[in-house]
Amino acid sequence: MPFGVALLILFIVLLFSSLKVLNEYERGVMFTLGRFTGVKGPGIIFVWPAVQRMRKVDLRVIVLSVPKQDVITRDNVSVKVNAVIYFRVVDPGKAIIQVANAFDATSQVAQTTLRSVVGQHEMDDLLAQRDKLNVDLQRILDQNTEAWGIKVSTVEIKDVDLDETMIRAMAKQAEAERTRRAKIINAEGEQQAAQRLVDAATMLATQPSAMQLRYLQTLADIAHERTQLLVFPLPLDLIRPLLGPKE
Repeated sequence: MPFGVALLILFIVLLFSSLKVLNEYERGVMFTLGRFTGVKGPGIIFVWPAVQRMRKVDLRVIVLSVPKQDVITRDNVSVKVNAVIYFRVVDPGKAIIQVANAFDATSQVAQTTLRSVVGQHEMDDLLAQRDKLNVDLQRILDQNTEAWGIKVSTVEIKDVDLDETMIRAMAKQAEAERTRRAKIINAEGEQQAAQRLVDAATMLATQPSAMQLRYLQTLADIAHERTQLLVFPLPLDLIRPLLGPKE
């Protein structure tokens, strides 16, 4: 084989081997003779053998599950909390140069941040204000991972596990709270009923004709009762007009 043909074949082989195809969600971090020379992609790019080296970086959103962490809240309650993090690489160069493994580093920071943030809140806040804690976690994680070219978009606390003693104590507290509310509602009802009776008595005392009408209404109600003997007092004020004038 002539030397020129062999050289041409070698050039063609090197040319095809230097062609790389990157998907729309991928970027290539280029190093030429060990130095960072930019980010390329998507599409077809050239990576010259023995001279250049490329590291692929995925730009899609990554879901990271944070394992359960043993945390002691501010009011000294021991809980186990886990979370899920949604993040993505926004600067491929930093994600390769600034940190050896961006995903592992983000996971470790998420675990320490979760313990720190939850430990600063009381147990009631952890159960009732979970959205606020999620926002705090996202903000702190985003600040810590910004130097690595990573953007943390969402953090969600998934499960909060309590021991059996604390669950029973919370159940008793909830039951006591419901009992307290029931007693308050009952007392308010009694107070309103008593006030209505006072208002009615005041009105009847100031209007004698209203008292007589109420008396007649009561007689009409009793008349519907199934009884053979009925004894009912007859007020003198009702029949005094029939007795004639006093002498």
